[in-house]
Amino acid sequence: VQLQASGGGLVQPGGSLRHSCAASQIIFSNDVMGWHRQAPGKQRELVAQITSGGTTDYADSVADRFTISRDNRKNTVSLQMDSLQPEDTAVYYCGLKRRSRSWSSPSTNWGQGTQVTVSS
Repeated sequence: VQLQASGGGLVQPGGSLRHSCAASQIIFSNDVMGWHRQAPGKQRELVAQITSGGTTDYADSVADRFTISRDNRKNTVSLQMDSLQPEDTAVYYCGLKRRSRSWSSPSTNWGQGTQVTVSS
C-alpha cells in the first residue's frame, strides 16, 4: 500500500493546518491509520490514530488541539491541527498498520514526511 500525504507548511503560532493522506488501495476493517511526527533530535512519536470504526487516540500534548478523521470510502485520513505552537514543529508522517501490529512493525506502511514549521 502506498500512502500519499499532502499538507504541512509554515504557520504562525496559534494558526491551523490540515494534513491529508490517501492510500493507494482499499483499507481493510482491521487497519489503523495515524499520524506520527519527528522533531529534530527527537524520536518519532505518535500524534493520533484512528480505527476503521472511528475510535481515536491522541497524544496528550495535542488532544485538545488536533482532530483526526478518516473516510473509509475514499481510503483517506486527515489531521486538522489547530492552535499550533512552536513545539509542534516537526516532520509529520501518515501511517497504516494492522490493528494487531505495533507501529514499529516492518509491515507498517508510511507516507512521505511533510514539514510543519510553527514560527512567528
